[in-house]
Amino acid sequence: MKEFLKGLVEKNRIKSEVGNVADYIPGLEKSDKNALGLCITSTNGTIYSIGDCNIKFTIQSVSKPITLMLAILDHGEEHVFSKVGMEPTGDAFNSIQKLETCKTHKPFNPMINAGAIATSALIKGKNSQEKFQRLLDFFRKISENETLEVNDDIYLGESLTGNKNKAMAYFMKGEGYIDGSIEDALYVYFRQCSIEVTAKDLARIGLFLARGGVMSNGERVVSERIAKIIKTLMITCGMYDGSGEFALRVGIPSKSGVGGGIMSVVPGKMGIGVFSPALDNKGNPIAGEALLEDLSSELSLSIF
Repeated sequence: MKEFLKGLVEKNRIKSEVGNVADYIPGLEKSDKNALGLCITSTNGTIYSIGDCNIKFTIQSVSKPITLMLAILDHGEEHVFSKVGMEPTGDAFNSIQKLETCKTHKPFNPMINAGAIATSALIKGKNSQEKFQRLLDFFRKISENETLEVNDDIYLGESLTGNKNKAMAYFMKGEGYIDGSIEDALYVYFRQCSIEVTAKDLARIGLFLARGGVMSNGERVVSERIAKIIKTLMITCGMYDGSGEFALRVGIPSKSGVGGGIMSVVPGKMGIGVFSPALDNKGNPIAGEALLEDLSSELSLSIF
């Protein structure tokens, strides 16, 4: 199996050449565009680590499903989805268009930037630092990695250049979808995106969801219902405006990030983490997507 996986990684690594590393957030442009790593962790305890699995990168939008889990734990499903919707947009992940033009002005789903900011605003805490610390502790718990930390340089770049995200937050505040401090919501959002992980960390979080919200020691952290919500939104919205095509080609609940990460979940079987910093024109890791398509086809992993 390990040789088979090595072959898939090397076959798809060349596809990075036609992608581009994100450069609109200072620091992301330093990534090696030809890097490609794959980590698979199965429910029976088997782990495969191939390629660039130990390189740290910022989690970016792969953080969104995790933040959503804690928001639901804090407030319940009904309240959370009164602030953010459940539907795909068909627009780019950082588009503000639908916020302005839809009748309700409600962000369409928690996997796009607007919806993720509204979700980050729901994390409980007496101030922004406490809110983020609770979220970071949650990340550490379900990844089973207590060493996760924020890349402060990337956070600074996020907060200095994220003007469109700030505009979305103020717009949503005006429409009643953010109840608390805009500054707190943005602090949590920018810092959650700046948490450093590896492909192995993403695979462990994917395995947590594959088990329906249960850690390797048997502790249940979220209900099966919450895990189901997360996996459903990942399959319908997790790959930005390429989610439909990805569902057809790959058929695995997944969430991508412009830092190069993809977290995938094969329910009841395995978690998969990919690192592939060269992106396509929709912001998805180009070699990583191709790798997952081959993996799903060869091992019959599609949930459909």
